[in-house]
Amino acid sequence: MSNGDAVLASGLFEEISVCRNTVTWIEMIKGYGKRIEIEKARELFERMPFELKNVKAWSVMLGVYVNNRKMEDARKFFEDIPEKNAFVWSLMMSGYFRIGDVHEARAIFYRVFARDLVIWNTLIAGYAQNGYSDDAIDAFFNMQGEGYEPDAVTVSSILSACAQSGRLDVGREVHSLINHRGIELNQFVSNALIDMYAKCGDLENATSVFESISVRSVACCNSMISCLAIHGKGKEALEMFRTMESLDLKPDEITFIAVLTACVHGGFLMEGLKIFSEMKTQDVKPNVKHFGCLIHLLGRSGKLKEAYRLVKEMPVKPNDTVLGALLGACKVHMDTEMAEQVMKIIETAGSITNSYSENHLASISNLYAHTERWQTAEALRVEMEKRGLEKSPGLSSLVLT
Repeated sequence: MSNGDAVLASGLFEEISVCRNTVTWIEMIKGYGKRIEIEKARELFERMPFELKNVKAWSVMLGVYVNNRKMEDARKFFEDIPEKNAFVWSLMMSGYFRIGDVHEARAIFYRVFARDLVIWNTLIAGYAQNGYSDDAIDAFFNMQGEGYEPDAVTVSSILSACAQSGRLDVGREVHSLINHRGIELNQFVSNALIDMYAKCGDLENATSVFESISVRSVACCNSMISCLAIHGKGKEALEMFRTMESLDLKPDEITFIAVLTACVHGGFLMEGLKIFSEMKTQDVKPNVKHFGCLIHLLGRSGKLKEAYRLVKEMPVKPNDTVLGALLGACKVHMDTEMAEQVMKIIETAGSITNSYSENHLASISNLYAHTERWQTAEALRVEMEKRGLEKSPGLSSLVLT
């Protein structure tokens, strides 16, 4: 089953009918679940002798539904489980969190009478992953109020929540707790600390945590490169990227996003182009975010034709951010002809929402006004009114003469 040979596995399973045990059945059920053959997994579970269906077997079948995001089926199956342990409860919670249904995940949490650290960690991590930072922080303090001491999983999640909400005060408190209770500074905790300090504006402490790590990982370097990029330390970010080579650390797609972002902030065009080309040699396939960074960099450097050509030729569909960046560059460099070409792409892109269309039309209308092409600017304003697009707050009004 692990190697994808379900036919041979099934044949062997049927041959050993006499000596099957719980583990044998579970391996088959898990295997079908990984192959997304949910019905076969459930049929096998139904065939399983009642006396072998322990809580582990029930949780494995529940995991098949949860891992495949079949939460309605998971809920029905969950209610039938005769004995629910902490893992089963947390599995249901994490399933709902995974599909963004925070309300149902929270409802499951409140049904658990005998909560343990696993349950609390699932709640805090789920809140953080769904952007409910304040709820995650509240749960963190409530957990301790009920006598549970946080572990590495807890602090990694709560530091993520602090990074999202800019709660440097809580983040420092968590760091102090890590030191006081001797929680292991593994790569997840270290990365979370660096990320939290970086996003909360504390570069000094982010650097201090990074320098204290004896064995550095790719993820750790990624966090530090992103931190330096955020704080406008483009050269230092590039140096960190090159340092990874001396540490025999292979950069991944996150590394390249971080270092290309640093190039954008620093205006390092040639270095950015060179790094983008290195992705092929590192066997990293560029996605829309990588192309977006390069297009932004070309646009900022006044290379509008090259940026436009890249948009037309890139193997992935440009998103709103990419097109908006190119249009913004057209406005900065007062290139109305290129802006018109970009607008054609925007108008034909099916994924563009009304709000983006409004902002793009307003931007190009302002561009025409800046270049004193008043008639065209007025025509665009009329077009916006026809579409029922009102001007977004924060965009300067057109003064037509």
